[in-house]
Amino acid sequence: MEELDFILDSAKESMENSLAHLDKSFLNIRAGKASPAMLGGVRVEYYGSLTPLSQVANINAPDARTLTVSPWEKNMLQPIEKAIMNANLGFNPMNNGDTIIINIPVLTEERRRELVKQAKAEAEDAKIGIRNARKDANNEIKKLDGISEDMIKSAEQDVQNLTDTYIKKVDEMLSIKEAEIMKV
Repeated sequence: MEELDFILDSAKESMENSLAHLDKSFLNIRAGKASPAMLGGVRVEYYGSLTPLSQVANINAPDARTLTVSPWEKNMLQPIEKAIMNANLGFNPMNNGDTIIINIPVLTEERRRELVKQAKAEAEDAKIGIRNARKDANNEIKKLDGISEDMIKSAEQDVQNLTDTYIKKVDEMLSIKEAEIMKV
């Protein structure tokens, strides 16, 4: 039935969105090497509104242990520095008058464990999103009129199979990220 296909497609799309969100969240969890994505969540006060750092400055990683932030307007140096400190990323930005230099500290064992916990929490959020998509799809299936119980059971099984597949993908992404974080 067309309605069932639509329900399954929207559940799948919702689960895909959970995976995409998890992928973005994992980018913000640093694993050793300097990457401009580490500052992806930093927002800067810019003419009265909070603006992503990437929209007010150029972010580079000249080497594996350094990030440089070059604002397009010199008067943005202090607000950017403040925003990086407030983002609570464990970085200590240094302002040299032209750019902000961030030395990425080597991760301690304790910090690695904290980052793994953070990754696990993000993965659990993704799983919750997937399970919510399953619940919504099952509720939509039950609302359909003129559909046999066998078709309902079959559709619910399809939704469960989809859920299992996406939960497995989340677990795989988590184990890859965990290995990346724990690698010295």
